[in-house]
Amino acid sequence: MRKSEIYSWRVLPEIKTALEWEARRQRTTVAGLLDRMAEEWLAARRASSTGDDREQAALHAAAATTLGSIAGGNPRRAENARIAVRKRLLKAHDRRRPH
Repeated sequence: MRKSEIYSWRVLPEIKTALEWEARRQRTTVAGLLDRMAEEWLAARRASSTGDDREQAALHAAAATTLGSIAGGNPRRAENARIAVRKRLLKAHDRRRPH
């Protein structure tokens, strides 16, 4: 795959020297060394995140026990919700108005 992105950052001179030395030792470029280091680090992070995934699944399962439908005797409640809400608002508004 052809590389198209550039990333740069400042490092301490000792770190730059150590990276250049390690790249020479492994007969690669600093860019190649950094690519491999980044890939290995990301792979390790993905591997360690499976615990987070399990925790999230447990949280979702716990929350799911509280989710559900509202029980009621009117199977057409959702279709008539607008009318019911307007009636309740008018009734509440009437109570606030001094007579």
